[in-house]
Amino acid sequence: MKNYIDLPPVWLAAALVVAWMQKTHFDFGLSFGPVWADLVGGLLVGGGIVLIALAAYEMRRHRTTIIPHRDPAALVTSGIFKRSRNPIYLADSLILTGMILYWDAVLSLPLIPVFVWWIEKHFILAEEKRLRRNFRANFARYEKQTRRWL
Repeated sequence: MKNYIDLPPVWLAAALVVAWMQKTHFDFGLSFGPVWADLVGGLLVGGGIVLIALAAYEMRRHRTTIIPHRDPAALVTSGIFKRSRNPIYLADSLILTGMILYWDAVLSLPLIPVFVWWIEKHFILAEEKRLRRNFRANFARYEKQTRRWL
């Protein structure tokens, strides 16, 4: 049961619930301003969805798992993975940022670095350890060529 709960989308959903609750119950009249936050928020959420789709396509093409706690069958370095070693986590962060902007949840801005820190410590470091163990020299090369986030 733990593996079904301890997944990045669950943590993203939890952060989104906190941001929504903050805006709904504790906004203290704070606002990012008119239209620009909605526009930027929408673009970030849309960009995040596109990133997830591109990454999922590449992972499926290479017949490897998208589930963080499982051993990968392949090291994916093509497509969007040429630009970021973690495009799905980057997308999750973009979606969180976009929704905070869209909802005008000003006091939830600190959730973004907390979410990024948690994802890195809780998922990325363990995934990199598995990739290092399974794909030694190939992962070492990839790690030098491609940044963790951007």
